[in-house]
Amino acid sequence: MKTNYYLSPTLKSTQQISDDLHEVGINDWFIHVVSKNEAGLKKERIHSSNYLETLDLVRNSAIGALIGFIIGVFAAGAFMYFKPFGSNMPEFVYLIVILLFTLFGTWEGGLAGVASENRKLAKFNHDLEQGKYLILIYVWKGQEQAVKDVMARKHPEAELVATDIQYFNPFSPVERIEN
Repeated sequence: MKTNYYLSPTLKSTQQISDDLHEVGINDWFIHVVSKNEAGLKKERIHSSNYLETLDLVRNSAIGALIGFIIGVFAAGAFMYFKPFGSNMPEFVYLIVILLFTLFGTWEGGLAGVASENRKLAKFNHDLEQGKYLILIYVWKGQEQAVKDVMARKHPEAELVATDIQYFNPFSPVERIEN
């Protein structure tokens, strides 16, 4: 699955794009729009983006989990070496220590992610501030050409600005297409 990023100049154009994509079999679950005009999207019944797309929640949670896991391994190793609770501590307790540190890291990373914008969308802030609409279209390989054909034929005003090869991999880079 790929994600195609299109910039649309107006709400009316965005509505027409959404309708035309529905005609080629792309439903609302695969069309998400990022905009400063959330009220306009709601009024026109256009599927708005969600927090997983606009915030760095997933990416920061994964980084936090990894850091927590590493710290948990060191903490479990320290408990094994120094035996602060005596030598009779069951082995599964060390796994619990690692799990707790991993969960805590995930939680802390998630809190940091809620406070930060998705780095993939940061490249489009200037366009969004100008009132444009960023349309994220998630397409399966078999649908990709149909979507590109519809966009080229019916919506030359919408500019393909980026393509993300991964579905929603928060670590993959999104390269902006400069025309």
